[in-house]
Amino acid sequence: MSNATVLRLQGITKRFGSLVANDGISLDLQAGEVLALLGENGAGKSTLMSILFGHYVADEGSIEVFGAPLPAGNPKAALAAGVGMVHQHFTLADNLSVLDNVIMGTEPLWRVFSRRAAARARLLEVALRFGLPVEPDAMIGSLSVGERQRVEILKALYRGARILILDEPTAVLTPQESEALFATLAQMVAQGLSVIFISHKLGEVLRVSQRIAVLRGGKLVAEARTAETTQAQLALWMVGHAVDAPQRRPAKSVGDAVCVLDHVSTASAKDGGQDHSSALREVSLTLRAGEITAIAGVSGNGQVALAELLCGTRRATSGTAQLMGRALPPSPARLVQRGVARIPEDRHAVGVVGDLPVWENAVSERLRSPVFSRWSWVVRRAAARLHARRIEKAFDVRGAGLMAPARSLSGGNMQKLILGRALLAPEQAEDADNKKYPTRAPRLIVAHQPTWGLDIGAVAYVQQQLIAARDAGAAVLVISDDLDEVLALGDRVAVMHGGHLGEARPAAAWTREAIGLAMAGATQQQPGAGALQ
Repeated sequence: MSNATVLRLQGITKRFGSLVANDGISLDLQAGEVLALLGENGAGKSTLMSILFGHYVADEGSIEVFGAPLPAGNPKAALAAGVGMVHQHFTLADNLSVLDNVIMGTEPLWRVFSRRAAARARLLEVALRFGLPVEPDAMIGSLSVGERQRVEILKALYRGARILILDEPTAVLTPQESEALFATLAQMVAQGLSVIFISHKLGEVLRVSQRIAVLRGGKLVAEARTAETTQAQLALWMVGHAVDAPQRRPAKSVGDAVCVLDHVSTASAKDGGQDHSSALREVSLTLRAGEITAIAGVSGNGQVALAELLCGTRRATSGTAQLMGRALPPSPARLVQRGVARIPEDRHAVGVVGDLPVWENAVSERLRSPVFSRWSWVVRRAAARLHARRIEKAFDVRGAGLMAPARSLSGGNMQKLILGRALLAPEQAEDADNKKYPTRAPRLIVAHQPTWGLDIGAVAYVQQQLIAARDAGAAVLVISDDLDEVLALGDRVAVMHGGHLGEARPAAAWTREAIGLAMAGATQQQPGAGALQ
């Protein structure tokens, strides 16, 4: 690793009203170095990267790239200076080829003919140099998730990036694809590329980086050589106190079946139902009281269809689905009434209504119950706000208060609000005639990506609450792309690929390698018994 400084941020400060998102942050990146950037949700990482790319203008401070000042508020200047970024959510057009996606936006509009031959040659040269094999004419829609990420990296390198920022790069990869990415990173760094690696997975951070910087509350609170720190120390720096990860322990008492799917298929979300990866195909699954069943798989293999079926927003086209011995109704409201609690994948678009206040979101799924309304349309505001305060206190939801819009919450606090809404039953209420309405805890919890994008402290909290709900007698389904989470929570584990669901087996019977192979589409044979690796 060279001692040459390729990026220097000096005294970066950014305020949004009274909130100081970045507070005098100074940070250097050296040539051929992997610098890991850590921090809780809301610590200031995204703001800092947005300033680097010109999406925000810092109130104070300066940025130098390869010794030259970087103009503020100019994304094109950052790209021209050699800074590239691979976002967690890919920005590729599925109906275009690899080559078309890579060269998109690199040629002037006034050019009559695209110089595809030269572009193809350059793409293949870059792919060979950095060990990223690719087929230029392959359609993006036909590629695996790992292959799509490879294309995103090639897009940045094709444009001459010498500083590459990777945002949660392994969030949707199988273990085998993650290993391939790490090998690619090592090769790129050996050729002088500098990398900023943003991740919540501390094990990965310790493996791939040479140096680590930690933000907390908008400030740079720690810098350390990777070899001189530990996961426990990093967690302490990130959240300000020790974090105890939940320990996987067997279910106390597994009860009767709460939900049973028998050879269920669904239509695809796309027209014509031809996209099998987004549909269910002959899925059978039994969810029992007092047990967590975890579903592993690469995103896009039918997990959304499974979650939507169990939450009432997608219908089965064949097979049978039962809840507590009765047909599963394709109605979210009726499912909530029957004791189904949902934690949706997209907390921003589906989990909350961002412009409504926190207290309304806290009761939104039970608003027509007699606890919170009269005659199903007159809202009992006092009861609703009292319950919202219970959620705020019990689940440590921090923000600007119950009257603030839900969109003002950080990701972690928004997830705590959704978790509290799902898990905390309203207290008993009375109507004007003093008629009592008993309430009960959920019987089935459908948790889809429950800790996606959360920091280590929030992850531990959410997982502890799901385990507590299991121990209280609920049947819990956890659908997650994160293999660590699947193994940490699941009493039984099944793998989904291409709309098919393998047998749910005891977690102790799986190895990480076997799960990873099944996630990649290998035949799901009985894995060898033994401790998790």
